[in-house]
Amino acid sequence: MASPGDAPRQAALPSVDRLLQQPSLAALCDRVGRELVLSQVRAVLGELRQQLGTGAACSTPIAEDIAKTVASRTDDLLRPSLRSVFNLTGTVLHTNLGRAPLPEEAIAAMTAVARGASNLEFDLDTGRRGDRDSHLESWICRLTGAEAATVVNNNAAAVLLVLNALTADREVPVSRGELIEIGGAFRMPDIMAQAGCTLREVGTTNRTHLKDFAAAIGPDTGLVMKVHTSNYEIQGFTAAVPEAELATLCAERGVPFAVDLGSGSGLLAMMLANAMRAAGGPGSGTQQSAGRALLDAPVLGVEIVAGVSELGNRVIALNGLENACSILKAEGNQLCH
Repeated sequence: MASPGDAPRQAALPSVDRLLQQPSLAALCDRVGRELVLSQVRAVLGELRQQLGTGAACSTPIAEDIAKTVASRTDDLLRPSLRSVFNLTGTVLHTNLGRAPLPEEAIAAMTAVARGASNLEFDLDTGRRGDRDSHLESWICRLTGAEAATVVNNNAAAVLLVLNALTADREVPVSRGELIEIGGAFRMPDIMAQAGCTLREVGTTNRTHLKDFAAAIGPDTGLVMKVHTSNYEIQGFTAAVPEAELATLCAERGVPFAVDLGSGSGLLAMMLANAMRAAGGPGSGTQQSAGRALLDAPVLGVEIVAGVSELGNRVIALNGLENACSILKAEGNQLCH
């Protein structure tokens, strides 16, 4: 509670105009704009009045000191929030640390096109409005074998779009053992609710069988979804349905089948599957020579999803690159232990 003796100390604080006339703040106004500096001056003065009003044993600061505080806070406010850091976590592709660094070629391309206008949504061949996905879709389809593709901000957005487009007001069977929650409050039941579909839980937490999905599929089924449990693993007396078996069941029933592979390995898995289809058998001598020429030293990859790591090693074997590279079934941080 303020005492009568605090009023003189509060009144002794310099006015807003006097502070703005301080040489350092006048120069700051010229550099960043008066409104921004003014807001910081008012904020600092408000805090000082509150401190003095509580009877705290502190002297009334002079205008020069307040100006230094205002300048420091303004500089902090203008400092970019994204900064370079060292990734010492042991997780090579860390979501919280920006995942994979971009190659210099990609950075140069972005910098060049960001300096002026671009054909982001303009078709140079027809002279008409284009689609921004056209810059990426053909390459994603070429790499993965997909019929069509789009790019969204993250995996949660992709799942939401798939569910909303294919399952609105319909049921989506998912194993109880795959109702995940990951960082950033991504919870599969909540995403399904936002997409407008109905979650149909099948099986139990530790064991789900193909017959559970078969019994759940009916006239109201929009699609069947399998979800990658990226941040936990159920061990012991367990059972899960392989993707191949679920895909066969859904094809027989005429129901779409979606696999949420997570943002870490989804594209990699699709690229590996496409490479397997393209290989069709042992790699030719030309393929082996070209592959080895790309590798000056043995390369070790890390992938926690068993199907992806096994598929990757099969692609490596088909192209005769067993001595040049291999994929371990592990997480990046496990290599540090």
